[in-house]
Amino acid sequence: MADTTIAEHDGTGSGSGRGSGIDTFAFPVEESICGVGIQIGPMGTDGGWQGGAPLERVHRIDFHVVMFFTDGPVRHMIDFAEYEATAGDVLWIRPGQVHRFTTTGEYRGTVLAMQPGFLPRATVEATGLYRYDLPPLLRPDPAQLDGLRAALAQLRREYEDTVTLPLSLHTSVLRHSLSAFLLRLAYLAASSAEGARQRSDTTFTLFRDAVERGFATNHSVSAYADALGYSRRTLVRAVRAATGDTPKAFIDKRVVLEAKRLLAHTDLPIGRVGAAVGFPDAANFSKFFHQHTDATPAAFRAELR
Repeated sequence: MADTTIAEHDGTGSGSGRGSGIDTFAFPVEESICGVGIQIGPMGTDGGWQGGAPLERVHRIDFHVVMFFTDGPVRHMIDFAEYEATAGDVLWIRPGQVHRFTTTGEYRGTVLAMQPGFLPRATVEATGLYRYDLPPLLRPDPAQLDGLRAALAQLRREYEDTVTLPLSLHTSVLRHSLSAFLLRLAYLAASSAEGARQRSDTTFTLFRDAVERGFATNHSVSAYADALGYSRRTLVRAVRAATGDTPKAFIDKRVVLEAKRLLAHTDLPIGRVGAAVGFPDAANFSKFFHQHTDATPAAFRAELR
């Protein structure tokens, strides 16, 4: 993510309280069988699969989590949006996304955690691992659900089988099995009308990626259009077709999201939060935030604490 000016926790998951950055929990390598870059296990009430993350508090993870539900409903917050998952649904949380577990529902099913870098780049691109524009909540149809279940069951068998292959081959087989599962999942994520439309629009894709890299310092539609080699009109058409928003609204939503993340789980002064998302003047940041949320930064922070 783009908040590189903000110091984060070291990812130990100590839960020592709000500091100068959002608590970020690292992939629990020590809990993986043979220390490989993935972990698969049951969701349940003991909380072990959550890797020490605080159930009641907003936090980040620096790895992928795919939750495959066999019961529900469960409400889960991801980037300040609430998603209700039930049996047969899948929640896909990507690195850097802010999320929070619910303490009022029971998580039942299978959870897959994957460390960035475990898969080769070509597979990462083919599976859309970093398609932050796609919705986290997925609802497969019966045929898709059967395919996902079979692929996940095979992956879990390979993950738990540590005796029939040496570690190097075991890891290679895991990568192939994981790729097969994620390709199914990626197709499901992109098969919705919105996802398919966004994926096919190269202009929007390039704009979206440029905003993700530069939103903390660049809020200018014209600057993005010039950098990408498009006219402003072309950019407006592409973004509106993909999202229903103008390019300016798309940029502003990304800025507001990052500001919410920092306000929700840091003790940074309001001025520093504003500076981190491109507003050197605290008054201008407060005005911008209020225009887009109907709340001042201070009021938004107080509501979550």
